[in-house]
Amino acid sequence: MLKVVNLCKEFEKTVKTGRKTKKQEFLAVDHVCLEAKRGEIIGVLGPNGAGKTTLLRMLGNLMTPTEGEIHLYDKEEKEIEDIIKRKEAIGYLSGNTKLYPRFSIREYLTFLGQVYKMEQQEIEKRIEELVSMFSMEEFVDNRIDKLSTGQTQRASICRCLMSDPDLYILDEPTLGLDILSADTIINFMLEQKKAGKTILYSTHYLEEAEAICDRIYMICQGKIVAQGSPSYLMEATNSETLRTAFRRIYGKAMENN
Repeated sequence: MLKVVNLCKEFEKTVKTGRKTKKQEFLAVDHVCLEAKRGEIIGVLGPNGAGKTTLLRMLGNLMTPTEGEIHLYDKEEKEIEDIIKRKEAIGYLSGNTKLYPRFSIREYLTFLGQVYKMEQQEIEKRIEELVSMFSMEEFVDNRIDKLSTGQTQRASICRCLMSDPDLYILDEPTLGLDILSADTIINFMLEQKKAGKTILYSTHYLEEAEAICDRIYMICQGKIVAQGSPSYLMEATNSETLRTAFRRIYGKAMENN
């Protein structure tokens, strides 16, 4: 479904040396390689500033890589090269996702359906499916600026789902949600996995990642420092939990830098 080879993203930062400042280039994402197969939930874990969001933005076609290759395949395993088709195949969600506040959820999803050139009957059917999937019957016709955090997050995910993509890229989808709202998102990811979809997501909730991820990539200062299933990473670090494994892997990576 997705294959990434030696992906890099270079930025500039201001460095102060004495009384002078100068521009210095650095790699926020440093020669990252990863693979996500159909029907997998892939976790991207790392501390703040590790490069997770920059990586996901490049994979979602929202940011141009400085170097490297991103290969995205269709259901026949043929590479999708057309940029419009690539975007249609991806559902991207981040904490910076903005929705039109004066629209209701139904109005917003209808608008998206029209953008995707869906027939009106198809739009209405898809909206009803999403409303049922995320238990939004009570607030689907409420204005978005009147929704709670959890309700808004469900609306955001429905935005990603409207075109029924094959790959979901979710940047901290359960951040700040209560337990019930977070469970709704987690159950959604598990259901999409059963349907053969691919989910690539970042999270700081390591217990969540341990429970649902098939494989994990741990990133530190832009580099992949460990990868494998949660059980493999725990066994390799002699840890009882993924949280402990993360601390040990990250600590060793910082020592080596």
